[in-house]
Amino acid sequence: MKSLSRSRVTAEDVLDGLTTAVLVVDEALRVMALNAACEGMFGISRRLALGMPLLDAIPQFKCYESRLRSALQTATGFIERETELRRNGDPGVTVDWTVTPFLAAGKKPGLLMELLAVERHLRISRDEQLLAHFDASRELIRGLAHEIKNPLGGIRGAAQLLEREYPDAGHREYTRVIIREADRLQNLVDRLLGPNRLPQKAPLNIHEVIEHVRQLVQAEAPDGVTVLRDYDPSIPELLADREQLIQAILNLLRNALQAVDGEGTIVLRTRTRRQFTIGALRHRLVVQIDIEDDGPGIPPTMIEKIFYPMVTTRAQGTGLGLPIAQYLVHSHGGLIECRSRPGCTVFTVYLPLVTPQEMA
Repeated sequence: MKSLSRSRVTAEDVLDGLTTAVLVVDEALRVMALNAACEGMFGISRRLALGMPLLDAIPQFKCYESRLRSALQTATGFIERETELRRNGDPGVTVDWTVTPFLAAGKKPGLLMELLAVERHLRISRDEQLLAHFDASRELIRGLAHEIKNPLGGIRGAAQLLEREYPDAGHREYTRVIIREADRLQNLVDRLLGPNRLPQKAPLNIHEVIEHVRQLVQAEAPDGVTVLRDYDPSIPELLADREQLIQAILNLLRNALQAVDGEGTIVLRTRTRRQFTIGALRHRLVVQIDIEDDGPGIPPTMIEKIFYPMVTTRAQGTGLGLPIAQYLVHSHGGLIECRSRPGCTVFTVYLPLVTPQEMA
């Protein structure tokens, strides 16, 4: 097997391959270097952050400015466990972090900071459990659907025979009820199973899909609902089934529309995440789609159950929109997560960014 030339592997490649966030600052606490995991952790751009004061690039460190300057002056590092780094309005991130002083070229001091997100391991475990439960529930539904559809077909066929045997209006009224209800149950079972075809993947622009869905929902939204857009235009095309993604995002956006109940704000946001894990698989690049609403939120007792079929928080809900959306995204190797509190509910879609060039 032909070995790779050493010159092809750079220090930046190695740093970007780490799941630990790495950040380097100089004697003035200016950002000298950071890796992809650090970009993903704090939602910043390396291109914009390099050379900036640390506290401007990553305001989450403002509470620790004196501690960092002391580490520079005394050349003494430190380790902090389960530190919450928070910025106003952000959910914050809990990390274990290590700060190590060093001497850069020219004998100038600096700090090497390594940050490991504590909740990352919890999220991976939670995602694996969610996917396992989802797969188990789908197998259960498939088994139940098979047991239900067979007798339904027999009931419908018997009703049609009765209708031919007794064609008078009095009997036809009863047979029509039987046939109509059998068809309704058949349709319900089919909806529980979701789409019965594999994704037909083709290159697409994720923003074209989101905009198509936004226009559909905007047309049916009351005047009191505002839909805002916050897109990352640098996201490349990905390989996906356009119709299935439209259905998944439409289900989520309609869910948000129902949550604000005629008056509120919905935000559509896109970002990319590097070196991101979905379930047990780590991906070089992932598309993140957030659908955020300022509705009343989802009760904590329901948050773990909302992706199960027939579970709903609304009296008129069917409990099928979210499970179907999860199934469609899951069939693309992705996942939908949800976090919620009163006034802010966010459904996040993660899709592996497999480009047409990588598939070629």
